[in-house]
Amino acid sequence: MTHSVSPISRVSDSGRRFPGLFVVVEGIDGCGSTTHAKLLAKTIKNRGPEVVLTCEPSTGPIGSLIRQVLQRRLFVPDATGPRNFAWSTMALLFAADRMDHLDSTVAPALRAGSVVISDRYDLSSLAYQSVTAHTGTDSIPWIRELNAQALRPDLTIVIDVPAEVAEERRRVRGGVEEMFDARELQARLAVVYARAEELVPNDRVLHVPGVGEVGEVAARVFETVISAASGFFQEHSASPRS
Repeated sequence: MTHSVSPISRVSDSGRRFPGLFVVVEGIDGCGSTTHAKLLAKTIKNRGPEVVLTCEPSTGPIGSLIRQVLQRRLFVPDATGPRNFAWSTMALLFAADRMDHLDSTVAPALRAGSVVISDRYDLSSLAYQSVTAHTGTDSIPWIRELNAQALRPDLTIVIDVPAEVAEERRRVRGGVEEMFDARELQARLAVVYARAEELVPNDRVLHVPGVGEVGEVAARVFETVISAASGFFQEHSASPRS
């Protein structure tokens, strides 16, 4: 079912207006954010606008280090043996990668008038690091401060799926279990993402049901973005690409 969505205003917190559009796709691991970011990019590109598809962790030097940590290929040595990085270290790494990502990829593309679609952004930091922090939600102000200079997205799409559905998708996908893939952790994250707008109260956050055939969910994501950013797409309408 398609819902009426009011249009967004593309003005950053600093007051700078970029000609491009910044869209983030979010959710728990296994929600389909990577798949649907790719499908959204392809569909929008076919309508005419230039599209830059990107992700966090980024493919830059800091992002590459983070991927090694997430894949359990890099540990912290201590007296009892190797252990995972602390939640606070992860928050710092993600924030540093984000600023590099903005500088190298996101901001230049937005200035050029492109649609930037990012698979994850700072909502992931607020969700994952607050859930894994020993201080819980008390960590959120500090995580926000780390990301205070991060450009705000025009629109964040949260793909909502039950934790058990996401877990089955990860099982089918295969591969080594990553740092944040534990069942109990993902169940807690699903609760957090269900009210994601509370973590980024000044951002435009829209939820899309993520259960169903890939094509059905992709259509929901696309319709939500097109409706929310109708002004941008009217300005950049062009003949569909073959």
